[in-house]
Amino acid sequence: MKVSIVIPTLDERNHIGFLLRDLEPLRQTGHEVIIADGGSTDGTRALAGSRADRVVLAPRGRASQMNAGARTAAGDVLWFLHADSRTLPGAQSQLLDACRAGTIWGRFDVRLAGQRPLLRVVERMMNWRSRLTGIATGDQGIFVTRAVFEAVGGFPPIPLMEDIALSKVLRRHARPACLSGPILTSSRRWEANGILRTILLMWSLRVAYALGADPRRLADLYGGR
Repeated sequence: MKVSIVIPTLDERNHIGFLLRDLEPLRQTGHEVIIADGGSTDGTRALAGSRADRVVLAPRGRASQMNAGARTAAGDVLWFLHADSRTLPGAQSQLLDACRAGTIWGRFDVRLAGQRPLLRVVERMMNWRSRLTGIATGDQGIFVTRAVFEAVGGFPPIPLMEDIALSKVLRRHARPACLSGPILTSSRRWEANGILRTILLMWSLRVAYALGADPRRLADLYGGR
């Protein structure tokens, strides 16, 4: 079994190196890392080129970038990670064990990198909500067998909520494996924009999407990715 790790990037030079270093043990054991870049101008591709197996260019947008990376993948399992995330060996072992046991898709518990106490509440709520609903977000490190990913058509070509949309389709096939991980993800947006304000924004966007709002309009409200 081979895992292809697909990482969408856009001007992530200051963060991508840490994740690539975390993933090096997987590369050394035959798994592959694919960078799907949306047009970085800060040297992200040059930095990643020596630490990834492949760097592909794609139209900007996480869905299109991740789909482009998946199309070049050679693995049996696709693992989608954000460039500002970190993985620990324990999480990697959980992924491999779950896939060998026949899991077709899943995600990890997430831990936000910041130290503010309110972030602990946020991450617990994110993990609890995901376990309850069977819906995963991109910062939880969604993984799926390549066969199932191709069967459902990959990520929908929308500028926001592509992770939610994919989860809803995959949930029809099976409930996700909810691995404890955790995956450590950046809290920079939460802290820069205010934690409570970000909570309100994210919930309002999710409710609007559930009620049928245009993802393009929601992307504008989100402020770009």
